[in-house]
Parts: sequence; structure tokens; C-alpha cells
Amino acid sequence: MKGTLLKKYKKLLISGGILMLAIVTWSFSDDLFQVSKNLEVFVSLYKEINLNYVDDINSAKMIKTGADAMLDGLDPYTEFVPESEIEDYKLHYVSTQYGGIGASIFIRDNKIYISSVFEGDPAQKADIRPGDQLVQINGVNLEGKNNDQVSQLLKGSKGAVVKLLMKRDDAPAVAKEIARDEIKQPNVSYYGMVDGNMGYIKLDRFLENSAQEVTDALIALKKNNPNGIILDLRSNGGGILQESVKIINLFVPKDVMVVSQKGKIKDKNFIYNTQNTPIAPDLPLTVLVNSHSASASEIVAGALQDLDRAVIIGQRSYGKGLVQQAFPLQYNSLVKITIAKYYVPSGRCIQELDYTHRKDDGSVVKVADSLIHEFKTKNGRSVFDGSGIYPDLFVKADKYATVTQVLVGKLLLFDYATKYRDTHPKIADARNFKLTDAEYEDFVKYLSNKNYTYSTTSEKALALLKTEATNEKEFNEIQGEYDILKNKLLNSKKNDLQIHKDEIKPLVENEIVSRYYFEKGRSESNFKYDKELATAVKTMQDKAQLAAILKGDGSYKVIGKPVLAMVGKKADDKDKDE
Repeated sequence: MKGTLLKKYKKLLISGGILMLAIVTWSFSDDLFQVSKNLEVFVSLYKEINLNYVDDINSAKMIKTGADAMLDGLDPYTEFVPESEIEDYKLHYVSTQYGGIGASIFIRDNKIYISSVFEGDPAQKADIRPGDQLVQINGVNLEGKNNDQVSQLLKGSKGAVVKLLMKRDDAPAVAKEIARDEIKQPNVSYYGMVDGNMGYIKLDRFLENSAQEVTDALIALKKNNPNGIILDLRSNGGGILQESVKIINLFVPKDVMVVSQKGKIKDKNFIYNTQNTPIAPDLPLTVLVNSHSASASEIVAGALQDLDRAVIIGQRSYGKGLVQQAFPLQYNSLVKITIAKYYVPSGRCIQELDYTHRKDDGSVVKVADSLIHEFKTKNGRSVFDGSGIYPDLFVKADKYATVTQVLVGKLLLFDYATKYRDTHPKIADARNFKLTDAEYEDFVKYLSNKNYTYSTTSEKALALLKTEATNEKEFNEIQGEYDILKNKLLNSKKNDLQIHKDEIKPLVENEIVSRYYFEKGRSESNFKYDKELATAVKTMQDKAQLAAILKGDGSYKVIGKPVLAMVGKKADDKDKDE
């Protein structure tokens, strides 16, 4: 008993001492009296729990929970990262390299399966394929393990051998020994030439070396004398601000202000100017964005729009105008803090959610319509703050039918592609591969004995009608009509695979192509169906339209909704989703 108490007091002296040191330091400032007072309360609270709670407590977990709760009241980007999570933090926010086998995983029925392998990496060289089950890693049974646990077992130092036990279909398990390698997930997942002799660059993130990767892609594409460049930032959640500045500089002259950041501390305020002579200052340029393009993506799109250097195409971007900086803490932990807001050249900040003025229940509100201001681009075009980047040409986003969403969510497209790969040793190249009508019917037949029950929007509305009518004791009067309508909906639902063939078939093709040509194949398979890409090509082919958009003379025809007319009243959530 005495030994247990002694251990607890030692833990208190260590953890409490650190906090008390901060208290003593801050207590010299009268303005920070409340800080000292509340930290003393926190130390007292922790001491009493640690000494008196009926069971042993996990002090590290408790402190992490307390820190997270404290930061939750600020914004979702300010976070505490303990030492145990530092490596994952670096991989997510800084570097794209790690030691592993080059495969991603998913969980189904408490079992671990391969979802994709990376071209040229150890997993692909060892003939590991999507759909294979991972049974053991280095003798550790994986059933019931979560993604993080399995990922940690797969990762390790370059050259170290990892022993895997794999299963494919109903065949017996097979042992494989694979030497880990340095896995590099590129920021630029694809670049190449597309229709109209246009250069295309798909940038997925702004982590280390992203600007150099875009530079290398641009230099390679320029050898083809392209008629224009398409920079695809769709679903790019951002990354390192300085990388975005370098990428803008590829298209914008030297010594131009492209973004600034302003915060509470003057030392954190910066103006970022372009530093180098651009590689492609005159090539026609379009940028693709969607509702998941955020942060550094919005800096690039917003700066190029404000400087009238590029036409922005797609849907309204996410609306994150905040800058974070990581600060080291004791014991190899760190805290990432929002230190400033950023402003693109016109002077606008595109931050959509106002974390400072929350509702009484703690929920976050959007910037009020009355607080949205108009700004001007270099050529005098109207742009607005407070709600992300509005595209110059709006292209309505695809909205998939319920049946399509269910087929994807149930992994039935994934499973069919795996089955298809087993019976088709090769297919046409990724850009030209298409399922024949007969093959699509084979897919429909494959689904005939699969469980993918779902309720359509109409069925949900009909069910609600029955509930309301029953509550009002009126259902008996309408039951006959209700049954007729229900049967009609069921009959119509049987034809959903044919009714929505045009949206399902490209997704099946894309999944199949990935089995042969990996992520590069996915990109090329999408080209023939990509409305935003087709709009970009068409826009740059029409030089008069391109010039008219950038001059803001209003003579061009907006594709989709008239975005600029919509901005004044501020689009609602439905507009953003579209």
C-alpha cells in the first residue's frame, strides 16, 4: 500500500511540478492572475483524482483528453499532438515518405484486406493485389485489429523484412516475406497531356517538395508545346503555405504579392511575394476546384483569380482562411495553433466559419451575409470574401443515385473488379477501356444474389407519409392508394441498375482499370467522363472567351449556374454541394 502511494506521489511531483512551474512563471503578471488560478485548480483536481479514484488511471490519456477538450473550444485546426502521435502527424502534415510495403488496407467483418497497392513498390512486386486478405504480420493475428494497429505493424525501417500470411479467394493461405522500402506518396499523383494538346497536372496535397514536383511536371509538359495548362486542385485539402507561394510563382512574375497573413502577434504577420522568374508566365491557365479544395489550394486558386492569371472552374471551395504553426512542447510533443488568417491579393479572406462567435450551444456559424464584402481583382472583376473561392465557371457536381452510393459503400464495385481481374489477364489502355453492354449485364447478373438493400428518397417520403397518416388516424382511408404507390416504386426500383447505368458504368470501369494501371490508370479512366476537365479544355481553346473572362467584360456565357449573380445573396449549403 505504501509503495503504491509513493509511486502516485512521485507521479504527482513530476506532472504537477511542470504545471506549477508555469504557474509561478505566469504569476508575475497581474493580467494573468486568472490563468494561474485555474491552473492551480487543475493541478488540485488531478491530484485528488490520481490519489483517490477507485481504479488506476492512465495519466497520459487523461491529460490528452483534457488538452483536447480545452482546444475544442477554439477551432478544429488547433490541436495537441503527444509524442506517441508525432510520426503520424509528420506523415499527414509534413512529409510524404515512410518505410513500408506500399499498400493501403480496409476492414471488413473484422478482417483486414488490401484496398490498393502502389505501382513499383514492394507489395506490387510481390504480387499482392487489391482484395487479398492479410491474415498475419510477423506472426501477429490481425483479426479484430484496427487500421492504425495494422499500419504500425506494416511500417518500419527500410530494408527490414516483414513476414505476411495472405489469403486470396478460397485458396489456402500463402506466406510472403517482403523487404520494406522507402515509400514515397507523391504530391503530384498524375501529369500528362489531355485533349486539345493541353497539359494536365493533378496536385493532391501541398506537403514537402510539392512545388518541385509541380515544377518538374510543368517542365516535362512544356516539351509538348501545350496550348494551355490545367492545374487540378479538386479535393486537395492543402498543406504548407510556402509551397503554395512557390507554385503560384511558376505562373506569376517575380516580386508580386500573392498572399499575406495577419494575426494577433505582429511577428507572425507576413507578406509573401514571388521570388523567382516564372516558368510559364504566359501559357493559358485554368484551375479546377471543388467543395473539398481547402487552405493552400484556396491560396493558389484565389491568388491566380485575383491576379487575373487563371480561370477557376468547378464548384465553390471549402472556405478555410486560417494559418497554423506548430510549436514544440516538452517530451517531444507539440501543439499546432491557428496563428493568423490569410488574405489573397485583392485583400479578401475566404474563411467561411466564424469560430470566434459561436452560438450558445457551442455550434459554429457561417460568416453573416451582412459581413461579406466585395473586392476587385487586378482587372476590376468582382470577388467576395467569407465563403471560399467562387469559380469563374461553375460546373454542377455529380450527385449519385442511392443505388450507386450503396454499391460503392458495400464494396460491390470493388469485389466485381477483383473478380474481373482474375478472369481477364489484360485490358485496353486506361484511357480507352470501356465495359461492353454484355459486360455490364454480367455485372448486373453478379449483383443478383448480393445484399444491397436500400431505400430511395421516394420510399422514405412514402414511409413518412404512412407514419404521419397513422399518427393522425387517417391511414386506413389512404391505404389502398398507398399500397398501389408502394408497389409502383418497388417495380421502378428493380430497374435502377439500368436507369442509372450511365453513372454506375464509369465507376465500375474505373475500379477495374485500377487493378491493371493503379492510381495513374484511375486518373486516365476518368478523363472521358470529366465535365470540369472538358470545360477547361473548351475554355482554353476559345481564346476570345478566355480573354473575356479574365477581363471581366461579362460577355462570356457561364457554364452551369451564374455564379457571380449568386454571390451577392450568398449561396446556401445546397448551392455549395452542387
